[in-house]
Formats: sequence, C-alpha cells, structure tokens
Amino acid sequence: MIFPLYRCPATVAFLDDDEAWIEMLADVMPEHWPVTLYLHPADCISCLRLQSPLQESLDWQQRDMIDRWREGRPLVPQILQYWQQDPAARYGLTQVCVVDYSMPAMNGLQALEQLSPWVGARILLTGRADEQIAVDAFNQGLIEQYIPKQVDGIARKLTQTIQRMLDAPRPEQALIWRSTLSREQLQLLAAPGVADGLAACLESHQLAEYFVLGDPFGVLALDADGQAFWLQLERPDRVEELAELAACRSIGNAEIEEIRLGRKLVDIEFRQSLGLDEPAWAPTTRVGDSPGLLAGLFRVPPQLCPGASRSYRGYLRACGPREPVELSSLD
Repeated sequence: MIFPLYRCPATVAFLDDDEAWIEMLADVMPEHWPVTLYLHPADCISCLRLQSPLQESLDWQQRDMIDRWREGRPLVPQILQYWQQDPAARYGLTQVCVVDYSMPAMNGLQALEQLSPWVGARILLTGRADEQIAVDAFNQGLIEQYIPKQVDGIARKLTQTIQRMLDAPRPEQALIWRSTLSREQLQLLAAPGVADGLAACLESHQLAEYFVLGDPFGVLALDADGQAFWLQLERPDRVEELAELAACRSIGNAEIEEIRLGRKLVDIEFRQSLGLDEPAWAPTTRVGDSPGLLAGLFRVPPQLCPGASRSYRGYLRACGPREPVELSSLD
C-alpha cells in the first residue's frame, strides 16, 4: 500500500428525514469533523451540486502548481500560498455523504443518483427490509458502502467507515501529485511499513493536511492551528550525499558526522526552495521496515504559514453548532 500523496480535511454530510436520528448522529460524530445535516433530499442535492465547480477550481489550482513546477517554479512556496486562501474553499467541500434509504418523498438511493456530478463517497443506511437493495446498489457501483441501522455499535461502525473514506484521496488528486515523484520515490513510499510509519508520524504531531512532494522529497503538512511543517524524507544510503552537501555549506564537522550516522537531517534543499539561506537541523526517525526511510521534522517559518486566522481549527469554530441546513437559511 502506497502512502496517500494528498490529504485535506473535508465535510461529512448526513441526510435523514428523522430529525431525532440525525441529531443523534451529529452528537456522536468526532468533534474535529465538519458535519452538515440535511432533513430534505432536495436541500442535500442542491447544496452538494453547488460544490462541484468549487472542487473543479481547487483541482485546477493544483494542476496549475504542477505545470509551474515543470517550468522551474518550486512547489513548496506555491503550496504555502495555496494555503493562504479562505479555508472554507477546502474544508467546506463534502467528501462523504451518508444517506438513509427510507424517506417518504424520495428514497436514499434515488437521492444519491441525483447527486451527479458530485464526486464524493456515498454511504447508504438501511433497515432490515432494504438490505438486498443496498447489496444490489453496491454491486452496481452506486454506493461505496452500506450499513444496516440495526447493526450493533452503529456509531462506531459508521465513524470508522467515514474515517477510512476521508483518509483516501480521490484518484484524480492522487494522479496529480504522482507526477512530482520519481518511480524510485513511489516505490519507497510503497515499501513495507512506510505508509503506517508516516501516518503515525503525522498523527503524533497532529498534522492533518499535507502534500507529498518529490522535489525536494518529503511531506509538506499543516496542523490545525495553521502552522506548516516539513517532514523531510531520506534514504539511509543517501546520508553521505547529504553530508557532502552540508559540507559545501561550511557546516561544522560534528554536525556533518551526525548526518553521516543517520542521526540528524538538514533541510538545505527545502530552504533553498524558499529562498532562505540558513539551514535547520532535526533528529531522525526511521520510518518503515529496514532499510526504510529516515524522516526529520522541520517547522516552517511562521511568516510563511496561513496562521490561526486561516486554520482548520478556526474553520471549525466558524461552522457553529450542528443544525439541519434549510435552503432558505442560505439566501
């Protein structure tokens, strides 16, 4: 399994005409998820359809970054600039929609069929009498998952399923960012234990949004407070090359020896992409099974980060309480 090359927090939508049920789901879903509730299929369909042009705009911006990179413009400052825009442009997009099958005016499957061209993942909640319908819909590719409402621990099951879908980037986005990586780098990211190791490293530092880059090689990530970090990745057999690069920058012999031993990394290439002179140091963590990768985490200068005003945490606060959306309230 290759480590996902792109991840961005996104909104989860719930559609169910039972107000008590949908409010219960809102109460038990993780607090760090943006959640939108719909009681009427027409409201859900209208709102999600409106998101398609916004998603296309973000995809275009990302493809444009790659095109500029091919022309010689570094990716790192472009991504940092991309993160400066209104966070609602990214976090407000719905990535997963959970729909109850049994609704009076329009059943859940009919509602999902009308969501085209919305490209998110679809989950159908069913009663006992509706399970064969859900199986057929799954086999036809109309939904990614169905979950019986009567299953034990439905909140836990639903949360786990949604989280798995939130963690998986859309194939279109994965394809965009594969082009920045060499075949060797992609193989390293697919090596045993690397995906789990990188995920654990990012989670331990609460880094939820990121891009995996090949030039330089590493993960440019953002935490919930708008602080950016650079997780530099190096092959263990490349530390001698990195030490020689450090020697050219008149770095002391003691520090160079730490690089040769694989104990520290220096972010020379990353700093160069930002036009900064003085490199920084970070202790290494081994990621994946032997030989794996060496990883070092560096803090991006705060003046280059989006900061609290454009952070994920700030966006969640601005969302307010989880209440059903009525189209009249959007006018």
